[in-house]
Amino acid sequence: MFQDKKVLFSGMQATGNLTLGNYLGALKNWVKLSDEYECFYCVVDEHSITVRQDPATLRKRARALLTLYIAAGLDPEKNCIYYQSHVSAHAELAWILNCYTYMGELSRMTQFKDKSAKHADNINAGLFTYPVLMAADILLFQTDVVPVGIDQKQHLEITRDIAQRFNSIYGDTFTIPEPYIGKAGAKIMSLQNPEKKMSKSDENPNGSIYLMDDKDTVIRKCKRAVTDSEGNICYRDEQPGVKNLIDIYCACTGMTPSEVEREFDGKGYGELKMAVGEAVAAQLTPLQTEAARLEKDKAYIDSVIKNNAEKASYFANRTLRKVQRKIGFPDRIR
Repeated sequence: MFQDKKVLFSGMQATGNLTLGNYLGALKNWVKLSDEYECFYCVVDEHSITVRQDPATLRKRARALLTLYIAAGLDPEKNCIYYQSHVSAHAELAWILNCYTYMGELSRMTQFKDKSAKHADNINAGLFTYPVLMAADILLFQTDVVPVGIDQKQHLEITRDIAQRFNSIYGDTFTIPEPYIGKAGAKIMSLQNPEKKMSKSDENPNGSIYLMDDKDTVIRKCKRAVTDSEGNICYRDEQPGVKNLIDIYCACTGMTPSEVEREFDGKGYGELKMAVGEAVAAQLTPLQTEAARLEKDKAYIDSVIKNNAEKASYFANRTLRKVQRKIGFPDRIR
């Protein structure tokens, strides 16, 4: 589709509040990719409604997330930043791909099992076919690479299976996407349970640092971070709480774990926690300032939404029309 660059696709759900983990593990790294790839970054609001959402809150969070993409440094002139719901080809292709996806494949998806357990009162069909919409998201843009974490690896695998199945029936139609293998983003764990990843949906608000947390809140949460009784600041798996704090400090300062160990040699956990809090606040303050500025510039954000939806629709519809012709849908009369 693009002559000079490979295509990269990724996105985040417009639910909850983005955490430091989302920023350091993904968003911050996206900024570095636009020179190398043609990037499509989606606010995946259609995926969000597999769980009941308050309409006004969903709209507000979707706009805030798109604004955060830009505040973090994603240039909407170089990257296509758009709402999933503004590009109808996502839903149209998802329906078609549903007819080339097997029930057994979907029933094995771990996310369906996990969310069904959490939302037993709302096990809807959308929750079951969620991976097909995700496949459509990726395949619409003839995507070459997709940045994926461990929890999304299974979704990329089923996307590849669906694309290969379709291609084997109808000939070369979809690019088979590969996982993006680059410098790993920092894997940030919960401050209260360092055995699990920092999450937007953590029931304990002290476990996550949110991107809009002010400096006092950030420092307070860091001071409350779980450590251990050993008293030594060492970067090792046997001290997951301390290791997580060092990971955060490294991601915010550019230091290596061994350099951090030397800096805090002979010092206590209290000093480490305070330093981490200060480093995180220093990292987030420019992002928060820029987000606040952009939120006030309604005309600019509206123009980004409109222009990028048109760009995404153009490229998505090229693939959709190709698919519709291959499976035998009637040509449109122009």
